[in-house]
Amino acid sequence: MKATSRRKFLRVSGLAGAAFGFPTIIPSRVLGADAPSNKINILQIGCGRIGRDMDMPGILKQNAARMTAVCEIDSLRLADAKELVEGHYRKKNIDLKVATYADYREALQHPDIDAVAVSTPDHWHAEPVIAAALLGKDIYVQKPLSMTIAEGRAVSDVVQARKRMFQIGSQQRSGSQFRMACEMVRNGRIGKLHTVKIGLPSDPSGGSTEVIPVPSNLDYKMWLGCTPDAPYTKDRVHAQGADLKTRYGERPGWLRIEDYCLGMITGWGSHHVDIAHWGMDTELTGPLTIEGRAEFPKSGLWNVHGPYHIEMGYANGVTVIIDHKLPNGVRFEGSDGWIFVTRGAERVTASDPVPKGAAAKALQASKPEILSTPLGEKEIRLHASPNGDHHLDWIQSIQTRKPAVTSAEIAHRSTSACITGWIAMKLGRKLKWDPVKEAFEGDDTANSMRQRAQRAPYGIDHMKRG
Repeated sequence: MKATSRRKFLRVSGLAGAAFGFPTIIPSRVLGADAPSNKINILQIGCGRIGRDMDMPGILKQNAARMTAVCEIDSLRLADAKELVEGHYRKKNIDLKVATYADYREALQHPDIDAVAVSTPDHWHAEPVIAAALLGKDIYVQKPLSMTIAEGRAVSDVVQARKRMFQIGSQQRSGSQFRMACEMVRNGRIGKLHTVKIGLPSDPSGGSTEVIPVPSNLDYKMWLGCTPDAPYTKDRVHAQGADLKTRYGERPGWLRIEDYCLGMITGWGSHHVDIAHWGMDTELTGPLTIEGRAEFPKSGLWNVHGPYHIEMGYANGVTVIIDHKLPNGVRFEGSDGWIFVTRGAERVTASDPVPKGAAAKALQASKPEILSTPLGEKEIRLHASPNGDHHLDWIQSIQTRKPAVTSAEIAHRSTSACITGWIAMKLGRKLKWDPVKEAFEGDDTANSMRQRAQRAPYGIDHMKRG
């Protein structure tokens, strides 16, 4: 994929020559490590539930960074985000006026922005990531990387070509129990690995189909982006309300609609499949065979999959089983034992599901010595995020220009494995996948589902990349 120049990108986006003001950072301490010139200026794109609960707090606590701009198409959320960020810095005696934008394309133009954090709905991941990479910005993006395999391939290619430092919101990678589990598997503590079992939640059907007026604070046309035009309903986008708990506390309806999210198979699957790939040492490839079945709602607004079962076969002989009945986590099974790893009682947002009973323990094994035996000097050691902090790992990657715990290609491969599972669930038959060509063998219908039509002027198909 050819990359375009910054000047050409700005011209084709219709924004070349525009001049936008940007706030001057005037901290109370202007010398030494706290000088503004030593800070990474970050633009936050998307200030909803996951942005406000996860990414904004995670970035704001980093001493080497400054969140100097926020972008959001809901004006109420935009105002909240500005106050949240400025209030954070006021408590640290830093006078910072945060710039606000309703259009990420406008925000990305300013050369003082060094990096971006993208915390938007799934259908709005690929486009701003590619735009940021073309403009030389480093990138943090929430999972899953993309809605389609074609989008994911484009993102990885552009990010790699532009040599951008990248991190995806697979924060389990930075959790010590997940790293330890994968190290033990990679070093043969459970013998020859043969099966990985992944448990994910499932979504309910429902959702109101009643058409109501679009709230005046929401740019609904842009929210829809490259997806088909659709009437506004209260359960299609995100909650509206006067108080913050109502506005951010609920799991938004778009997570249950296939135009904007493929359901739990990518929503939580991208977390756990990423860990499975890490432990299996298959981070840069994918399955060879996929079988899947699922129940899909026949009425209501919400149409992502319900109960499901997926089996994937990899070239290393390992079978990956993903099923809604399994405990939420990843279980590695080998010839000499097993390891089960999960988040335990940890939640990123208030609505996150957590395992119950015995499965709630974050790290377990069939024998105590599997976990208690320390690694030898010559054994495999995986990337350890500093202080177990996923956002700090990204910030240090920007500073050192060394890769973070995830890369765009790793993110694409875990996401694309989930998407092949979704395609198998939709078709209800066994599929053969070529992870090198990234194509299904002898199945035109399945191959047609690797991409989607995108409504102009949005979507990566309508971006000029070269």
